[in-house]
Amino acid sequence: MKTLRDIGEDALIERLITLVPKDLDPAAGPGDDCAIIDLGPSLPELQLLKTDALVEHIHFLPSAPAEAVGWKAVARVVSDFAAMGGRPGHFLVTLALPAETDLEWVEGLYRGIGACLKRFGGILAGGETSSVPAGSAAVISIAATGWVSRGQQVRRSMGKTGDSLFVTGLLGGSITGKHLNFIPRIVEANWLVSNFLPSAMMDLSDGLAKDLPRLAKASGCGFRVDEALIPLTPGCTVAQGMGDGEDYEMLIAIDQAQAPMLVTEWAKAFPELALTRIGELVELGGGQALSGGWEHFQGITGD
Repeated sequence: MKTLRDIGEDALIERLITLVPKDLDPAAGPGDDCAIIDLGPSLPELQLLKTDALVEHIHFLPSAPAEAVGWKAVARVVSDFAAMGGRPGHFLVTLALPAETDLEWVEGLYRGIGACLKRFGGILAGGETSSVPAGSAAVISIAATGWVSRGQQVRRSMGKTGDSLFVTGLLGGSITGKHLNFIPRIVEANWLVSNFLPSAMMDLSDGLAKDLPRLAKASGCGFRVDEALIPLTPGCTVAQGMGDGEDYEMLIAIDQAQAPMLVTEWAKAFPELALTRIGELVELGGGQALSGGWEHFQGITGD
């Protein structure tokens, strides 16, 4: 009998979505950073839908500051809105906690949630609370709506052969604490789609070695990466930069003709945030393979 460990997250999703009704013509459906829903051609915006969960011992340790956990819970969703070129709207928060959870910890969690919502313009609309058996892991689940201007939506699947690949910021070392206090790149992403609409984009949550192949596959392409160009967090190796995960930086595919001007204008707009060209998309079947990154049900894979 096969288990979830045997097949991994991506294969599981591919199997499950065949078992349920689906929109036959979604603007973007399962497999992208968010679902995109077209509520009517007369509206200037498309709706974004996103759900995400933090699980104790997987996404945070019991010793993690409660406010940082709350911040991360919301910031992960904001990062996914950024990957689609959008912005956040209304949020629902579901807590599943052991009865012995300290009340002060829960209040701290909500202070962190509130701080992130306030900074990025999200609004709490409701939620749910539930108990779990004593000793079980705490779970914080976030569901949210967002919006993206029609014509500025970006999907993983629209990259094309010859596109230049860029990443924002520095990669690797999330376990040292970066995964709890990162800033989702929504300001930068909104600037990007207004000035240099990417072919494809996604946020790096499971590591470049795991997420880049996902973007390339969705776009029907292969890829080449120059590992010497990967921007690393000080003290990190290339393997860590490729595989640690939870960087929440943007992976961007853009027409190579736009790349030089993008680099110039980005440096003016965001002088304190690196934008690094790391490679290109190539024809399907060409390029290279990568190993490493986080795989749910299997843990860290590769080197």
